[in-house]
Amino acid sequence: MVVKEGYKQTEVGVIPEDWDVVSLEDLCLPKGLVRGPFGGALKKEFFVQSGYKVYEQRNAIYEDIQIGNYYVDKNKYIELNRFAVSTGDMIISCSGTIGRIYKIPKKHEQGVINQALLKITLDLKKVVDDYFVQYFSWEEFQKEIIDNTQGGAMKNLVGMDIFKNTPFPVPPLPEQKVIATALSDIDGLINSLSRLIEKKKNIKQGAMQELLTGKKRLDGFSGEWVLRTMGNLFKFSGGYSASREQLSTEGYSYLHYGDIHGTVKTFVDIKDEYLEMPKLNIGLNKISKDKLLQDGDVVFVDASEDDEGVSKHVVIRNTHGIPFISGLHTIVAKSRNDVLHNLYKEYCFQSK
Repeated sequence: MVVKEGYKQTEVGVIPEDWDVVSLEDLCLPKGLVRGPFGGALKKEFFVQSGYKVYEQRNAIYEDIQIGNYYVDKNKYIELNRFAVSTGDMIISCSGTIGRIYKIPKKHEQGVINQALLKITLDLKKVVDDYFVQYFSWEEFQKEIIDNTQGGAMKNLVGMDIFKNTPFPVPPLPEQKVIATALSDIDGLINSLSRLIEKKKNIKQGAMQELLTGKKRLDGFSGEWVLRTMGNLFKFSGGYSASREQLSTEGYSYLHYGDIHGTVKTFVDIKDEYLEMPKLNIGLNKISKDKLLQDGDVVFVDASEDDEGVSKHVVIRNTHGIPFISGLHTIVAKSRNDVLHNLYKEYCFQSK
């Protein structure tokens, strides 16, 4: 590969000639890279009502210093002093939702990290802290520090030897500051748009609460609504259980409950989304009819990690009768009658 003038080939790719590549540990002060204490050092019996805060993964994940109410007394704090946090330290989540980074602000409670966190104290003569956060959060760097060898459900931080020696490109300090400022400005715009979107969602939720309960009627409509039970409206059945490992690009389209959780839409149009849908290579004679999705069927998830995901659903658009299998952790609701319009189904189960 030809490298253009002014650039050089390194272990992290082609970079400008005046940039360096160092190990992550080289950017830290001596003893500035510390994994949290073993679980035995912070057992529940050591916790007290008040004292020195025990910082946990949620502080890094949600970038919030206020989360958490675990404390240790002064003696335990002194014992675990090497795990104590100071202003400007970086705390990093190490299991579950991993690789999230948060800088400890000036105003914080004295405390120590728990076993699920890692603490980094940077040498600010070598690296600008905001640049470090931006690069560390970049998905390309995240790939380097995430151990995915045990499959999609088992992700952890790579071993400490690998982590410490992960290569890190370092521009001159003035350029680091400019890069960090440019990316921070983009973050600010994204956050502003996110707040606007959240505001619009709340407006929609309020409108749904009014319209889907009949508290507010649209022009031209009056009279009483009819109350029906779900059992009167639908016949219910479970989906066909198959793991992600069994899915491929061959066979019949398959609706996994994770795909319902992952979508922002209230419907699946199998004709438009056919190429993107995962497939299960199986004979249709092995799939009962109640698990094959027809136009207007409603598919609910039956498992969720949070309250918001409970009973999340999609409505099937399948006017062409394409074979479509409802999958793992799904509940299929097939209409007994034509009381509910298919488009109405996409919204009527969303009200709080």
